[in-house]
Amino acid sequence: MIPEIITDVTARMAKAVEVARDDFATVRTGRANPALFQKIMVDYYGTPTPLGQLASMQNLEARTLLITPYDKSSLHEIERAIVTAPNLGVTPNNDGHVIRVSLPELTEERRREYVKLVRSKGEDAKVAIRNIRRKGMDELAALKDEVGEDEIQRGEKELEQITRKHVDLIDDALKNKEAELLEV
Repeated sequence: MIPEIITDVTARMAKAVEVARDDFATVRTGRANPALFQKIMVDYYGTPTPLGQLASMQNLEARTLLITPYDKSSLHEIERAIVTAPNLGVTPNNDGHVIRVSLPELTEERRREYVKLVRSKGEDAKVAIRNIRRKGMDELAALKDEVGEDEIQRGEKELEQITRKHVDLIDDALKNKEAELLEV
């Protein structure tokens, strides 16, 4: 009973870390990164669709990204979605077949804003981890009548270790992203 709770909590915490890393990847750095554009929603025949499902993306240079739509008729909608996307500040160039996006150099002030944004996302991820831990602790507490007090305490200690490990993973990813953002 307790090992199943521990396994479930570990899997949910690992998923929360993965989501945090994906969120960090969507924050712009000085380099062009296809992950920045993956979650941009494009109005495709009346349905909001992620850009990653409508086009292939590749880096041409350090700050240039080439977006090739699978359906050429969606080119203008993709361009419109990129222009209106928050926190990007880019202007796409449409040549009728592909879209080229050149990312401008980040200013020091903008870098600091992005660091604050990443820290906020990191704190949200840590809160999610703690909520998962709390639910796991509640599930363990509900087992007090079925298993011994020592078993519950061992499970709680193991849960704390797992929580600490996953919070450290988020801290490491956060530290790496901050270093990447502040790199000139």
